[in-house]
Amino acid sequence: MNNFKDVFSKKAFIGFITAGDPNIECTIKFVDKMIEAGVSLIEIGIPFSDPIAEGVVISKADIRALKSGTTTDKIFDMMAVIRKKHPDFPFVFMTYLNPVFSYGYDNFFKKSKQLGMLGIIIPDMPFEESQEAKKVAKKYDQKVISLIAPTSENRIKKIAENAEGFIYLVSSLGVTGVRSEFNKNLENIVKEIKKYTDIPVAIGFGISNPEAVKNMCKISDGAIVGSAIVRIVEEHLEDSSQYIYDFCKSMVEATK
Repeated sequence: MNNFKDVFSKKAFIGFITAGDPNIECTIKFVDKMIEAGVSLIEIGIPFSDPIAEGVVISKADIRALKSGTTTDKIFDMMAVIRKKHPDFPFVFMTYLNPVFSYGYDNFFKKSKQLGMLGIIIPDMPFEESQEAKKVAKKYDQKVISLIAPTSENRIKKIAENAEGFIYLVSSLGVTGVRSEFNKNLENIVKEIKKYTDIPVAIGFGISNPEAVKNMCKISDGAIVGSAIVRIVEEHLEDSSQYIYDFCKSMVEATK
């Protein structure tokens, strides 16, 4: 199943978790529960001290993870443990450009390939400046996932034609976090994207309940949820596993 084609063979529910929040051992348990619940793809968040696209919930999670001693190397080690348990499950990393650049593109993507990762989402890397990272990622068969925001109208064609893996459509302006309202033009944006590519489009930012997942899956190929899962961890910390399972299960059911 470890490829994007299989991830989107039906409507996908994509979940995000911050690695190392509240610690690495717990993240492994949380990932187990997400997979058990039927999540299609998991984004593994590498914590960063200045996560500019994140709202309060994920920013706090990054701080908790960094305080617990989480490093990029420890996350690679964590993924090696997870990969032994789930040899065929699809994962991508999500982080900011600085951790990848600091680690070294070649080192980072080489290790990602060794762990069977499918690629990475880097929300603060502009499309126009993505070629350097993409060139190295391609060498190691890693996809750099493109983001399209409601303000990207004049750039949709260019981004879509160069996209790989899937397109992450940002549901609304601002940072991540739970929302009750989304951009009303999302369906038209998806249609516009589909004019230029047959790559799947998944919608994220602010989705927090089964109804929102159902609505997003009506107009796109899948829904992405991050803050709502991370908020469960904030509330229950080490005791979050069953809560994460129940929440993800309800979201997976909403895609059907």
